[in-house]
Amino acid sequence: MKLRNNAKSAFTLVEIMIVVAIIGLLVAIAIPNFFRYRESSRRGVCIANLRQVQNAKTQWACEKGKQSTAVPPEDEIVGPANYLRIKPYCPGGGDDYIVTIGTVGEQATCSRGLTEGHTL
Repeated sequence: MKLRNNAKSAFTLVEIMIVVAIIGLLVAIAIPNFFRYRESSRRGVCIANLRQVQNAKTQWACEKGKQSTAVPPEDEIVGPANYLRIKPYCPGGGDDYIVTIGTVGEQATCSRGLTEGHTL
């Protein structure tokens, strides 16, 4: 024996409001973490780029027989046949690495190093 139910089944306003509140809560938790992880990954890429620049400076000095006070020119460091094929940049918006490359004896630096931790 089948019973007939004439009432249509649908979501009530309270159920929809609860679902929207749960989604809002999850978004409120997830968005700050997303921004924190994005900034952390930018910092990691910048540090990796600084290591590449530092290694290129060291190789340049060893091959050219330069002292630790020498500053390598950009055209001898960056190029298709040089130590770095393409010029690295800071994904966080820091200044040009080659401008702040420094001497061979100094660590390569980023302009965002002191404020955001983009340092070797």
